[in-house]
Amino acid sequence: MFVPVKTKDGQQLMPMHAARARKLIKRGEATPYWDNGIYCIRLNKEPSDRETQEIAVGVDPGSKKEGFTVKSESHTYLNVQADAHDKVGKKVAKRRELRRGRRSRKCPNRPNRPNRLANKARIPAGTRARWEWKLRILDWLSKLYPVTHVCVEDIKARTIERAKKWNQSFSPLEVGKQWFYSEVEKRWELLTLQGWETKEIRDRLGLKKSSDKLSETFDAHCVDSWCLAYRTIGGKSIPDNTDIFCIAPIPIKRRCLHREQEAKDRKRNRYGGTRCLHTVKNALVKHVRHGLLRVSGYQKGKLTLSEINSSKQVVLQAKKDDYTLLKRLNLKYKEMNRSTSQT
Repeated sequence: MFVPVKTKDGQQLMPMHAARARKLIKRGEATPYWDNGIYCIRLNKEPSDRETQEIAVGVDPGSKKEGFTVKSESHTYLNVQADAHDKVGKKVAKRRELRRGRRSRKCPNRPNRPNRLANKARIPAGTRARWEWKLRILDWLSKLYPVTHVCVEDIKARTIERAKKWNQSFSPLEVGKQWFYSEVEKRWELLTLQGWETKEIRDRLGLKKSSDKLSETFDAHCVDSWCLAYRTIGGKSIPDNTDIFCIAPIPIKRRCLHREQEAKDRKRNRYGGTRCLHTVKNALVKHVRHGLLRVSGYQKGKLTLSEINSSKQVVLQAKKDDYTLLKRLNLKYKEMNRSTSQT
């Protein structure tokens, strides 16, 4: 296992072996810290060498699950399997439905107005959220490793015969993909491969892909992202690290005017928001009894604490003396899963 390394001034260096990192921490030459579930160290002295090697990130997009692999020519540092961000479009449609329904009732509402975004170059909210989630993961990985290349499996929308140009211009997949490529090119060197090219690499190396796309194994999605990174950076033809790190976007409920369902006396309570009692929602806290939890809401003037990787509530009304506020979480994560693949 290799640990991400950062200098005192914030520069990312090449990862080092965990045993060497423990020695530096024991001698006081490095300070450990956690970054969204990844164990890292920060050097307390000037490093002997700041030179870095080329590191590539392979990206395997998907409709439900996605794969990311951070790899250099010598080692595979991290395999990430992420849940796709696919619920924003439905939320926008529901918001529009509730807004229109309020106009026929005696309650606060804004009057109808022309669409100010019509005939303007923009990306729909659901499409932008789906592709911006991939970009946020790449930004997070670049803060851990000195990433230089990004290789993405190029996916295409199904086109109708005699209407290829129309589909390529208006398909949400094509519009979001082109925006994602333009943003990646601003930060790293971009390479793209077709799906059949990824399959050829996988077959040539003797790797197999699982038919269960929702399973949390290396063979589900990370095997393709590893092949993409291998095609970009080279190295050994057999993966030296098949452990995966599972993450998911945090479901943030934006501020609503009120709940959809009426309460007693036909009242609609207010709902949503990104803060709980002057504390940022989804902040990481350490409870004296239950360990690491996250802020998910509040009841009767006290915070509600839930598990990090799920929405299960653990403490309903936490006392201030029972927990310590640590930092804000940007995603949900699970412990590293040890793969059982025979690669």
